[in-house]
Amino acid sequence: MVLQLGYLAVSNVFAVLRLLPMGDRDKDAEVLVLRYQIAVLERQFGGRRVRFTATDRAFLAARLHKLPAHTLRRLRLVMRPDTVLRWDRDLIARRHVGPDQAE
Repeated sequence: MVLQLGYLAVSNVFAVLRLLPMGDRDKDAEVLVLRYQIAVLERQFGGRRVRFTATDRAFLAARLHKLPAHTLRRLRLVMRPDTVLRWDRDLIARRHVGPDQAE
């Protein structure tokens, strides 16, 4: 999991570097395309649940936990905002569990 998180961190640094020279209009177009792709995937899944790995949950929770709940609810996510907040609480709880209390 640590290796996967490292990979995600490095790939996101490159993603941010790619966004620096882009104008706001280009970024807006990319966001709209990504939102449309999410809508297509939701339509194809037809109510079936999307399964996230532990690494996916950790990454999404780390990226989204600082946003206020009302902002999370406005975002187009494939998971419920309450789920993201629960993932974050779970990560924090695991971090504060001693080795003798770990699962």
